[in-house]
Amino acid sequence: MKSKENIRDFGKYVSLNVMGMIGLSCYILADTFFVSKGLGTDGLAALNLAIPIYSFIHGSGLMIGMGGGTRYSICKSRNDDKEANRTFTTAVYLAAGFALLFMLLGLFATGTILRLFGAQGRVYEMSNTYLQVILLFAPAFLMNNVLLCFTRNDGAPQRAMAAMIGGSLSNVVLDWVFIFPCGMGIFGAVFATGLAPIISMMILSPHILKKRNGFHFARCLPQPGRVGKILSSGLPSLVTEASSGIVMIVFNSIIMGLEGNVGVAAYGVIANLSLVIIAVYTGIAQGIQPLISRSYGAGRREEMLVFLRYALAVMAVFSVVIYACVFLWASPIAAVFNSENNARLQEIAREGLRLYFTACPFAGFNVIIAVYFTSGANPLPAHIISLLRGFVVIIPMAFLLSSAAGLAGVWCTFPVTEALVAVMGVLFFIRAKKRPASMAGA
Repeated sequence: MKSKENIRDFGKYVSLNVMGMIGLSCYILADTFFVSKGLGTDGLAALNLAIPIYSFIHGSGLMIGMGGGTRYSICKSRNDDKEANRTFTTAVYLAAGFALLFMLLGLFATGTILRLFGAQGRVYEMSNTYLQVILLFAPAFLMNNVLLCFTRNDGAPQRAMAAMIGGSLSNVVLDWVFIFPCGMGIFGAVFATGLAPIISMMILSPHILKKRNGFHFARCLPQPGRVGKILSSGLPSLVTEASSGIVMIVFNSIIMGLEGNVGVAAYGVIANLSLVIIAVYTGIAQGIQPLISRSYGAGRREEMLVFLRYALAVMAVFSVVIYACVFLWASPIAAVFNSENNARLQEIAREGLRLYFTACPFAGFNVIIAVYFTSGANPLPAHIISLLRGFVVIIPMAFLLSSAAGLAGVWCTFPVTEALVAVMGVLFFIRAKKRPASMAGA
């Protein structure tokens, strides 16, 4: 009976979160499609130069939301409602602090950032517009992520999924309206993206305003210990998202030297498709997070392993299907974003898609195992995995392989890195499994 209940809970949480995360990832994919149609290769290159900063905003929101949601779920499973509410309040304070930082960057530092990225001329002008607006919408992105994670951990994954998909669908519709009928160009694309989290929060609001939620504001100031636990539990989520931004910055720089703006535009196709595919794995990981945290809080260690096995099985099936689709339809996928029918862009993107996405099963394993560790209050292995795949291995590997094999080396950097880190993840899991339950983190 318990096994059937676990399968039912797993199916509900994971399916809803995968659909929601795919919807959420369409924020930028919709921009990519409509910008490629409306503004051509220069617009695509401009978008690709600005997107890494969005990864930091989204990653910061996930760090606070996932970290706070994990702590909230553990507290609730132990019937500690006061600490659960203090955790939510602290998460809101943290979101406000990060939002202020990003807004200041949007007001005073976008030009400097883009010059460091190598943007010039028309590409610089469009990138600057996109980056300024996305940073000024940071409060909406951050608060939306916090509310989504707490709503999911509060036993309402359907509401969270509806909010994510509703926000994303509005982004797709508004992208088309602002870019084509309204002729608003790159500003229209980013304005539509900025409105999406606001619409998402409107969909979440009945759960909160009608007091169906179990989390409430508490009279408390942020305490270092509570802040540390939230950030520690959520750090792998930030690193996972931020690493996408870091990798894009490094790859853009290398590819700019090898192929110029056309190469950067081709990489934009690959990078944006990667956001959607990683979103599938993130959806699986976020789906099991409340279940594993609940099992951990109740002392049911074997149940944690059951949910992990389910997640890895689903990930493996997804990986096979995703790579088969990318391999077979690499040319049509590239053509969707190649409105100018640039032959060189088409060739680069086709080769890149087939090499880059051999990373699928390894990346999926790394995302899921990192969340498994943090959900059970054992964040150190997750931190190491996230830092290895996000910075320590992939950046030197990019320079090494690109110097050895040119553009093909750039595309192989991602799968080689993820495969090496996956080996470390397996070793961490074997070691953690041997530890007595009493030695697990608190």
